Amino acid sequence: MARLALDAVEGLTRRALADHGGGLLAIGLCGAQGSGKSTLAAALQTRLAQDGIPTAILSLDDLYRTRAEREALANSIHPLLRTRGVPGTHDVPLGLQVIESLERGEPALLPRFDKATDDRLPEARWERAAAGTRLLLLEGWCVGARPQEETALQAPVNVLERDEDPDARWRSFVNRVLATEYRPLFGRLNRLALLAAPGFDIVRIWRTQQEHALRKSAPGGMSDAQVARFIQHYERLTRHILDEMPHRADLTISLNESRRVTAIHDASRT
Repeated sequence: MARLALDAVEGLTRRALADHGGGLLAIGLCGAQGSGKSTLAAALQTRLAQDGIPTAILSLDDLYRTRAEREALANSIHPLLRTRGVPGTHDVPLGLQVIESLERGEPALLPRFDKATDDRLPEARWERAAAGTRLLLLEGWCVGARPQEETALQAPVNVLERDEDPDARWRSFVNRVLATEYRPLFGRLNRLALLAAPGFDIVRIWRTQQEHALRKSAPGGMSDAQVARFIQHYERLTRHILDEMPHRADLTISLNESRRVTAIHDASRT
């Protein structure tokens, strides 16, 4: 995937920078778990740095609420909100704070989340985006996502929803905050690129591969069975994104099961 996808996203970015004039440009990079978003964003940052374009990367994963905050959500709204991942488990105001600082040309601390401990790292371990940052890459599994129609929420999409959210309270909350709290954040994006997996079924394999890699660098982590349950939290919205987002994304990069590029659709060139 690397070269073709990187060239496509770089092309989109450079054209957007040329059209945008001064100030911060924000590009969203959406893709299912394990699709290669983080690797792609880092490679693009390196390429642009060679031309003196200061670029910051903010992962939606680094905006997860603290474990204590998610515990409070679990107790007050629904137990499934204890698990990080879906809309409602991110600190959206924190993300907006980062963007607003960069829009003013100021330096900004970039939050960092430790998946090994399932909690946010202390500020002393956050990275810093420099003053005058020209480009922000916001990457994440549901970046730019739109809510579903209410009628689509009724039937469960998997065992997790069927058994642990039988009254659709959890998924209705997720859909509601996506329609409200997340709109100002995603509304800051000037362009949106999608790494489109061939379907949701491959996500379990990709996410399991990620977890195996994490376990090599840090103790603990999830077993394969735990991963299989974990990704069910993401299934509904991932399927919705793959169905809906290609029709409006500025750039869609279609991948096969090996993450090789099978097609590129650049809406800015059609």
